[in-house]
Amino acid sequence: MNKKQWNCIGVMSGTSLDGLDLVYVKFTKKVHFSFKIIASETIQYTDNLKIALRNAMQLSKDELQVLDKRYGGYIAQKINRFIADNSIANIDFIGSHGHTVFHDPANGITKQIGAGDVIAEQTKQIVICDFRSQDVALGGQGAPLVPIGDRLLFSKYDYCLNLGGFSNISSEMNTERIAFDICPVNIVLNVYAQKLGFAYDKNGKISASGTINHRLLEKLSALDYYKKIPPKSLGLEWVQECIFPLLDTSEDNITIILRTFVEHIAMQIAKVVTKNATVLVTGGGAFNGFLMQRITALSTAKMTLPKQIIIDYKEALIFAFLGLLRSENQINCLKSVTGALKDHSSGGVFHP
Repeated sequence: MNKKQWNCIGVMSGTSLDGLDLVYVKFTKKVHFSFKIIASETIQYTDNLKIALRNAMQLSKDELQVLDKRYGGYIAQKINRFIADNSIANIDFIGSHGHTVFHDPANGITKQIGAGDVIAEQTKQIVICDFRSQDVALGGQGAPLVPIGDRLLFSKYDYCLNLGGFSNISSEMNTERIAFDICPVNIVLNVYAQKLGFAYDKNGKISASGTINHRLLEKLSALDYYKKIPPKSLGLEWVQECIFPLLDTSEDNITIILRTFVEHIAMQIAKVVTKNATVLVTGGGAFNGFLMQRITALSTAKMTLPKQIIIDYKEALIFAFLGLLRSENQINCLKSVTGALKDHSSGGVFHP
């Protein structure tokens, strides 16, 4: 790795569809990697695009290819505007996560849309994307991908916990990085807040007003996924199959469902983190005051909220970093995390 400095754009779209995250970041390598986020922006999806992305898994193969190209064009348009608005002149590459439509690694399936060739052509930049497919082909979960960034950029914490569409966590264990999805978070909470006419449960006020259905809580805790040992990961398909039917048949009002599910999230996280550990908390769920209160109440670990820009943009930052590692042919997928046959350098590279 002869190069010591990189300027790049990271792009992230999460399963909770709360928008497209863009960061322009400078990475420096001396003994260790360091970074500086120079510009950042979250772009809200239009209702039409949000519906298209939410329903993408129902499309035919041909229809999905059309959406893949359309969404790639959308990302390119927003990147070009981001570059212009921030007078960005020096870009080594764009690292793009894409938007996950299917994730069923047990059957060798994962699909992120947001065509890298379209982004490269329309931005005139090198694009590195599709970080999951190679790992799944090697027998891995294809997720989580963020832990290599946790290890190399945020090593001073015992755990890195992200509260996004799903909660996921990573930590060092016996010299290996271990990481996995814990449970759903905003991918469930947002759905029920929206039934009440809100985009999301701001600060957890709605769930805080409810009471716990302990029988429902026991059913959630008994789900088979929680008995599995890592590596393991979750997708929307599992939520639709296992979570929504339980919640929808409980016949509770929405405040009870939200309160019960917040307790479920807090319980699952508390089971994972060890006593008195230091935990870096990022992702949109970090702003849910009631959820954080319940996690803190059930765990003895020290929960640390970093600067807001890290909470908001850590995943976009790390997908830029994954692109950096791929551009240098360095390992960016860890077999200890995903269960793949080997550590490897993953991602498709598209030139303009």
